[in-house]
Amino acid sequence: MNVVLGLIILAVSVYAIYRVIASGAGTGAKVLWILLIVILPVIGVVAWAIAGPR
Repeated sequence: MNVVLGLIILAVSVYAIYRVIASGAGTGAKVLWILLIVILPVIGVVAWAIAGPR
């Protein structure tokens, strides 16, 4: 069960990072979002989903 949960978090984090890179946000904003997602995966992805660059 823990492995599946870890893989789901990893997949969602990779998708979020891809979407951040593909966004039209500035370089600084992209770096900050990616750092947040990498350092705090669950909180970072939730924050990105709510307030991330579109």
